Amino acid sequence: MSCCGAGPSIAAAEIARARAPAEESVDPSFLREAKDGLSELTLIVPDMHCAGCISKVERSVKAVEGVERARANLTAHKLIIGFAEGAVEPERLVSTVRRAGYEARPVDPAVFKNMADEATGTELIRALAVAGFAAGNVMLLSVSVWSGADAATRDLFHWISAMIALPAIAYAGRPFFRSAWRALSARSLNMDVPISLAVILAATMSLFETIVGAEHAWFDASIGLLFFLLIGRVLDFRMRGVARAAATRLLSLSADSARIVDEDGTTRLVRTGAVKPGAVVEVAAGERFPLDGIVVSGASDVDKSPLTGEPLPERAGPGAGVFAGTLNLTGPVRVKVEKEAADSLLADIIRLMERAEAGKGRFVSIADRAARLYAPAVHALAAGTILFWLFIGVGWHEAVMIAVAVLIITCPCALGLAVPATQVVASGRLLRRGVIVKNGGALERLAGIDTVVFDKTGTLTSGEPAMAGEPKARAEDWALAAALAEKSRHPLARALAREAAARGIAPAALDEVREEPGSGMEGMAGAARIRLGRAGWAGEGERHEGERHEGEMCGQAARGAHSEIWLHREGAAPLVFRFVDRLRPDAAELVKRLKTMGLSVMLLSGDREAAVEAVAAELGIAEWRGRMSPADKVAELERLKAQGQSALMVGDGINDAPALAAAAVSISPASGSDITQVAADFVLSSGELAPVAEAVTTARRARRIIVENFAIALGYNAIAVPVAVAGFATPLIAAIAMSSSSILVTANALRLSLGARPARRPAQPAPALRQAAA
Repeated sequence: MSCCGAGPSIAAAEIARARAPAEESVDPSFLREAKDGLSELTLIVPDMHCAGCISKVERSVKAVEGVERARANLTAHKLIIGFAEGAVEPERLVSTVRRAGYEARPVDPAVFKNMADEATGTELIRALAVAGFAAGNVMLLSVSVWSGADAATRDLFHWISAMIALPAIAYAGRPFFRSAWRALSARSLNMDVPISLAVILAATMSLFETIVGAEHAWFDASIGLLFFLLIGRVLDFRMRGVARAAATRLLSLSADSARIVDEDGTTRLVRTGAVKPGAVVEVAAGERFPLDGIVVSGASDVDKSPLTGEPLPERAGPGAGVFAGTLNLTGPVRVKVEKEAADSLLADIIRLMERAEAGKGRFVSIADRAARLYAPAVHALAAGTILFWLFIGVGWHEAVMIAVAVLIITCPCALGLAVPATQVVASGRLLRRGVIVKNGGALERLAGIDTVVFDKTGTLTSGEPAMAGEPKARAEDWALAAALAEKSRHPLARALAREAAARGIAPAALDEVREEPGSGMEGMAGAARIRLGRAGWAGEGERHEGERHEGEMCGQAARGAHSEIWLHREGAAPLVFRFVDRLRPDAAELVKRLKTMGLSVMLLSGDREAAVEAVAAELGIAEWRGRMSPADKVAELERLKAQGQSALMVGDGINDAPALAAAAVSISPASGSDITQVAADFVLSSGELAPVAEAVTTARRARRIIVENFAIALGYNAIAVPVAVAGFATPLIAAIAMSSSSILVTANALRLSLGARPARRPAQPAPALRQAAA
């Protein structure tokens, strides 16, 4: 739920204010010295969700005496505070944010990636804007020259063009000039070397022609060439640029500080990395476990969805194992640490993702492979052209101009646009169908898949428990159950409360309502005690059908695909409410369509095998696996790859993120976690599954059009290059020909948009995508 400037939800605010103690010690190692000499503290503030949140957090911190600056970053959910050394205690800054209603914890700033990609994108956009403005104005002046302006007017327009074009070329050409200089410094060549030569030579020769009062100058060709090249570079950057590393998103899960309990019972905040095995840490309700360990005191419900993908929490009492990144829901516990931060299960997930992402870098487009031969071939051609014309007796001026025309006409605009132009059009088509394309290069991989691997919970199913069958409960029982359920945060209790409200049942009035961590809710109806929760606990020791599963929270029975929650009133027989995770409406149709397209379909889930088998049978999926850990899913995908299969992974849970990164290509629903949306190549924004098949169809069409575009680009060069070498093309004609080939490639790509229909139920992208887009 968006805060819309009002701060986080009431529950989150209550949790934040309930932290104990209010100003616990902060390890000095969290502090860094900034470039301006101030001490700097970086905090993770996971509850920030909008501009109003940023404003509120920054204002609250800046009001603290001694704070010089405070800057919040919405995408990374971090707050950087600068203050004079010793002017304010770091503990006070943490407690100030918490008193504003936001959970906050110190984090080592070294874990954040640099913002080089963001700076590169900004530079390209600015360069494109400058080149476009200059090209438009120089073209207008050139029209007057082409129209037959007299010598004085022509020279004036040439000088005005020079004053516009030369500064614009110097600014807009920086991305190409820097790249070319780095290549030459390393004694190598790349595509930007001939591009830079063409632009610089055309501009230099144009300036020379203007100085001597010659008839022709080619400033329009120089800046126009840069403009078209920058269009391709921006498109390529946008489509190739992957969102921030998923490891950064995992910071919202990974607790970078831990509340360690000393021998005298006092607590202090330290860096998670400084906690050694054997130490005892305290984790309050609503906090995430900072490290893997064993519960030594207290009991609570633990949300293990980051590891299992299943939304239903599990009970954790003394002796139970807990893992870093999982959420402590209902009660404070103390945990004896068993593994260092670098060895935690969450760290293993991050490493799996990083390894998989590194593997993706091996996918190289045809255009990139062609670039290896392009630069030396163009240089050799231009040098040969000069030598040929000088050999037959033409002066150096004309020979250089012919060589410049060769460099311009062979500039790889059409080749460079062949892939990104098609990807942009395909992305627009899919967006109208309810698919957000995050990685244009993934379209090529999607076109070649032969297997589709689905997660279960939240992907093929809704991920939310729904009532299964009709409970044998009277209206009075429903009212008692609703009264307890509405005060619980347990998913089954919330589902029960929603069902009661849908039936128009008003909750009963109960006294002394309280929560028993790890067991359920309890209250008094007159003199009768009412309990709602696990089978064994709710039945007060009586043996019930679900009691043999009492290790699972709220009596989740592993019978088939059902989960259970029990109601017991003193003096009455216990009642059971059963729930099931229902299939999405279009799941069966999607599986059927994928099979008709010749694709194999698999189901991999961390859920119980009985539940997975039931879903697989209902959808007609023959190959399935249950109780799969994140590493198991990655191993299965690697097995498929070793067998020569190319797999599409569709998943929504944090536990699916490594598999999404490891698959050849991946899709996540918009309802999925922020991390899966970062790891995935595509995101379903429409709330439907049907667009998965549409994405595959569109990717296959895009692949055919890309092949056609390469043919167009190569055909253009086969015709245009001999014309330029023969001296029949001036730099201006070369620029026009180059631009025309780019337009032709773009027009061919636009064919992909024909027949596109909007998604049936358009929906807004999830918050993570809106933040990434911003």
